[in-house]
Amino acid sequence: MNPKLKAEFNKEMQQAREHYDQRDLDQAFAHLERAHILGQSYIIPHTISHIWMLRVGWHRGDVREVVGQTFRIIASLIVSRIWVPVGNTGGANVSPLLPMPVPGDLARILRDAGRPAAHGEKARSQ
Repeated sequence: MNPKLKAEFNKEMQQAREHYDQRDLDQAFAHLERAHILGQSYIIPHTISHIWMLRVGWHRGDVREVVGQTFRIIASLIVSRIWVPVGNTGGANVSPLLPMPVPGDLARILRDAGRPAAHGEKARSQ
């Protein structure tokens, strides 16, 4: 993972943890979605974002999120390096196969790291 991309992923995860610790679960989840977008092409960051989404779902008592994240954790371990739907936010409220628009600030970070930031865009060689 490109150092700048890793730093941005870690920043989103840190913000998610801070909101989680304060029990501001909506904001925690929003940062987890952003972390998911940044880390979904890498097995460990992708899986970490889903584990934390599971934790938020558990604390919300959201059965759909807990079940959805359980399956997504398994899938993240298998397909992260093969194919991911660019921009997918990773929550159980969206199809795990659906490419989604990437917020502008995250698109710049992904492009700078040589990763696709739009559906159909190819990763460039580093």
